[in-house]
Amino acid sequence: MSRGPRSGLAAVSSALLAMSRHLEVRDVLKTIVASARELLGAQYAALGVPDDHGGFAQFVVDGVSDAQWKAIGPLPRQHGILAAMLHDAGPERLADVREDPRFEGWPSTHPELSDFLGLPIRDGDETIGALFLANKNCPKPQGGCGFTEEDEELLAILAQHAAIALTNARLYERSRELTIAEERSRLAHELHDAVSQKLFSLRLTAQAAAALVDRDPSRAKGELQQVAALAAEAAEELRAAVVELRPAALDEDGLVATLRTQIQVLDRAHTARVTFTNAGFRALPAAQEEAMLRVAQEALHNALRHSGAEHVYVTVGRRGCGAALRISDDGRGFDPQSVRSAGRHLGLVSMRDRASGVGGTLAVESAPGKGTTVEMEVPGG
Repeated sequence: MSRGPRSGLAAVSSALLAMSRHLEVRDVLKTIVASARELLGAQYAALGVPDDHGGFAQFVVDGVSDAQWKAIGPLPRQHGILAAMLHDAGPERLADVREDPRFEGWPSTHPELSDFLGLPIRDGDETIGALFLANKNCPKPQGGCGFTEEDEELLAILAQHAAIALTNARLYERSRELTIAEERSRLAHELHDAVSQKLFSLRLTAQAAAALVDRDPSRAKGELQQVAALAAEAAEELRAAVVELRPAALDEDGLVATLRTQIQVLDRAHTARVTFTNAGFRALPAAQEEAMLRVAQEALHNALRHSGAEHVYVTVGRRGCGAALRISDDGRGFDPQSVRSAGRHLGLVSMRDRASGVGGTLAVESAPGKGTTVEMEVPGG
């Protein structure tokens, strides 16, 4: 086993558990390279996922600062040593990568690499990535490589588990894309039904106003006022639907900023007052933040469309070692038992599935005339 700073079975087990804990592809890649660099005591580590055009769809590094990475410039192409790792099944262990005949140089701002250990990440017969380490933190043998056969064996174990974690993450993202498509289809149906009803009423009211304009101007004026009100309601429905259909900017803005923006728009679009409070929320893994956002959207949908609430309150914050989301309203409420018995769910099944899917819990409290509170809690915030 490598004599790096965290060698041993416990360190390997910790690294493998860290890989399996994440669901987002980007998070998995970052965990793999960080674990590999720490376990093998290397100065640099990187992992590239190839695309179909001679480049890399994703390329993650560890040991390089953000400023250094920005200065390096565009992602590398599939050539030289990287191409060898993607197209050959075996590992590459070199005393000095710069002296290998396949070495084709790097940008002037690129860190200097010397001894090198790399190998492909494979899923069956498919190469899904290239993982490599450079500059072993140890005294180098004269003309030799700091990385040992034991390091190579350990990296091979990590690569095998990395393939599993990466494949699982890809399957999760594909599943999530299907879920988003289903939600968009649902929203499209709701938008069609709600706006169609408003426009039908608007058309009938406008026809009534036209018929009255000559013989009863005062009544025609009332009907035209109703036309204006119906048009405003239709516009509210459209604005609310656009907010829900717009992709959440979680990657760039995080849960707090995304929720705040959506709630500000909902507050303007609906007669109910919708407020948002951040009670010390800390950033979560991407999968948990997305689950909390989707639960918030479903609960807000119920509160604004079905409850008749005057006020809706949304709060996110810390809860012990984790985080909590709370959506409460002063609407008409409902009997949860009666809803279950009638086979109606109000999205509760979907919300519970989202919560449990990221290791969290969901609680719903409601009673006729008492409003509704939906609370989601997740660990590790």
